[in-house]
Amino acid sequence: MKLIFISGPSGSGKTTLSKIIIGKIKNGIILSTDNYYKTGLISKLLSNFVESYFDRSISFNFKLFKKDFNFILKNGISIHERTYNFEKKTINNLLNKTKNINYLIIEGIFAKEFSRTLYNQNYSFLELKINKKDCMNRVVKRDSKERGKQKKQAEADFLKSWDIYYEKFKNNNVKNYANEITITKKTNIDKILKKLF
Repeated sequence: MKLIFISGPSGSGKTTLSKIIIGKIKNGIILSTDNYYKTGLISKLLSNFVESYFDRSISFNFKLFKKDFNFILKNGISIHERTYNFEKKTINNLLNKTKNINYLIIEGIFAKEFSRTLYNQNYSFLELKINKKDCMNRVVKRDSKERGKQKKQAEADFLKSWDIYYEKFKNNNVKNYANEITITKKTNIDKILKKLF
């Protein structure tokens, strides 16, 4: 199975790129880290008290994500389709079986962290490098529409999340076994896809 990781700060276009790739290949599935935030009372409390909670590793349900990831990798099928509800802090779990998976795309702000746990695993890694202003505009629009945030709050949260994302890997010397590709606004996506597939 071909593994493709897509990472980048909030608003950089990870989900959009994932959908473009899925639209061009057969037998692929997207596993988004955004659908694996922690749930329950502790998560509700922490999201109110910890600044930029959803951009920090403590918010990510690594155990559940790894369980689904390993199942798909081992069996070539997916049974669950999970979506996270940011208002209720719950995960909606639908039974949706997808068979014959040849391509697994892992996208989200925790994709890079998770990829670093896969020692000696062969995968491709796409890192989105989009300018800060463009990312912020996308996030503000999304957060006001989908997460009920006011513009000023959305902007402040974005700036903090930007710093958190880049601070995480500032001094990371872990060797990466991936085929790494940097994606910018000027990147020819079709050319990259030909290289990948």
